[in-house]
Amino acid sequence: MSKYNNGGSYIEDAQAAGNEKAREASQLSAEEIAAVLAESYFGGRVVGAADNKSGHDMDTYDVEEEAAAEEERAARRRQRVQEMRRRKKRQEQMRRLMLPCAVVFVVFVILAGLGIRSLVVRHRSQQDLRRGEGAIVVDTGNLESNAAGGEESSVAGVESETNLDASPQDESTSNQGGGMVFANSLNIAGCYFDSTIADTISAELARAEASIVRTLGGRSSEPRLEASEDRMTASPGSEVVSGNAVFIDVEAGRILGQRDATVRISPASMTKLLTVLVAAEHITDPDEVFEITQDIIDYSYINKCSAAGFEVGEKVTVRDLFYGTVLPSGGEAAVGLAVYAAGSQEAFVGLMNEKLDELGLSATTHFTNCVGIYDGNHYSTVYDIAVIMKAAYDNSFCREVLSAHTYKTSITEQHPEGIDLSNLFLRRIEDRDTYGEVLCAKTGFVDQSGNCAASLEIGNDEKIYICVTAHSTDSWQCMRDHVALYQQFVPKAISD
Repeated sequence: MSKYNNGGSYIEDAQAAGNEKAREASQLSAEEIAAVLAESYFGGRVVGAADNKSGHDMDTYDVEEEAAAEEERAARRRQRVQEMRRRKKRQEQMRRLMLPCAVVFVVFVILAGLGIRSLVVRHRSQQDLRRGEGAIVVDTGNLESNAAGGEESSVAGVESETNLDASPQDESTSNQGGGMVFANSLNIAGCYFDSTIADTISAELARAEASIVRTLGGRSSEPRLEASEDRMTASPGSEVVSGNAVFIDVEAGRILGQRDATVRISPASMTKLLTVLVAAEHITDPDEVFEITQDIIDYSYINKCSAAGFEVGEKVTVRDLFYGTVLPSGGEAAVGLAVYAAGSQEAFVGLMNEKLDELGLSATTHFTNCVGIYDGNHYSTVYDIAVIMKAAYDNSFCREVLSAHTYKTSITEQHPEGIDLSNLFLRRIEDRDTYGEVLCAKTGFVDQSGNCAASLEIGNDEKIYICVTAHSTDSWQCMRDHVALYQQFVPKAISD
């Protein structure tokens, strides 16, 4: 069907030509398409033929509108650049922080591993792990050995047997050592007791156990005694003869009574309280044998020391030396301990003065020998001796020695039946009413300080009291002074 315009002319050829031009217009280049899209996106406007009333070209833009669009695009570019710079800066900071953080993490892991290993070794040092058939047995037997034969001074072991496997098919092993029994099916952190890993750990713990040095009684974690006067502190009664005295409530840290407690005295054989404490902290085996030499006997004899009764060439145990130092206040026993522990008395005295510094007493107490022989540079106070008594009491081995009323030494060639030793102060005061029980005591005597003594009691009120006196007239009066002080300051009976 033909189409005609108003003039009646045939337009088919024109239409064909128009279609050809439309196809050419539709085949725009990539650059032209991008330009068109950009114009549309950023607010540009293409002017159509119908809008071109003034006859201008259809691609003409408004100048002001183009300038505004360009400014907006520049602002957006600046914003994107700033954002990219901030992001890059953050990334750079993160990279800088990663290395120190990684180092800190590695150090933390190493320290944590060392801490865990330390805890394992410490745990192994406190308990004797024994692996029985199909089970691991942890021995929690006697906590303290009985140093004095025939006396009930050791702490009884705690016995418990726990079957940790709930399965009725597993047979629990018998507890031969009085300890806790762990079933072999127990899994801790993915490790069974009967596994190869457990065997390796056990071997490492055993090796660590062999390297641990355990001194007698160990080193106490108890704080040192610190006591002070208050408005309730009283003077000892008139029946107390001793010129120097102090009476302390240990738990309260109070000096209940005192007489020239901080005046310098010669401590005499009360020195041996520190002798046995330092020796216990440096000796590991009380059953080792020590031979008494001529030099040791000569030193004790020349200085007119009390004697335990050991002879030249006699081979006694270190335990005998401890008891010989305290009960009869034997000079040869004290020097023997010093030589055994440090190689010489001089070296041992250095250790004693180091201990005084540790106890905070170096300003008022100084020792030149381990026996208590008078020397102008060998001095202390009754208060300082009370502090030393508390420190010795806190050592379990020293506590056993200081609380023994009697002791028989080991059999030797010179003494086939041993030597019977006695703590005369404890034996005399045990029949007196002190409103409690006197547990530990050490006496002393030199002309410069007369008869003196240090004692420790558990009162009827279950509190610990320490009494130290000096410058009494004789050994019996010294003991009576302690009785009088206990009766003056310890409650007679527990109040309801």
